Amino acid sequence: QLQASGGGLVQTGGSLRLSCAASGIIFSISNMGWYRQAPGKQRELVARISSGGFTYYADSVKGRFTISRDNAKNTVSLQMNSLKPEDSAMYYCHTPALGARSEYWGQGTLVTVSS
Repeated sequence: QLQASGGGLVQTGGSLRLSCAASGIIFSISNMGWYRQAPGKQRELVARISSGGFTYYADSVKGRFTISRDNAKNTVSLQMNSLKPEDSAMYYCHTPALGARSEYWGQGTLVTVSS
């Protein structure tokens, strides 16, 4: 239902853009988010965007990451700039449960930032 892409290896200070394509949900009314999980750590919320376009960012990424959505293409993106080694993690696209629909997680895309 959620297909994430765009991860890769980048040097400190570099940029990456993650994308998540949604299918099988009414995307335009769905809140969307990006989470990440580093080895040995708990999964954490990175950013989310409401169906109305309101955004929230974790303090650790504020000012460096930008979440956006394209309702015409059923995609949510995460532009990541000024990347740091501590941003290295598996990044997951997520949409919370809505009405009778359950929540969904994407399969994850790996981001590695080298120092």
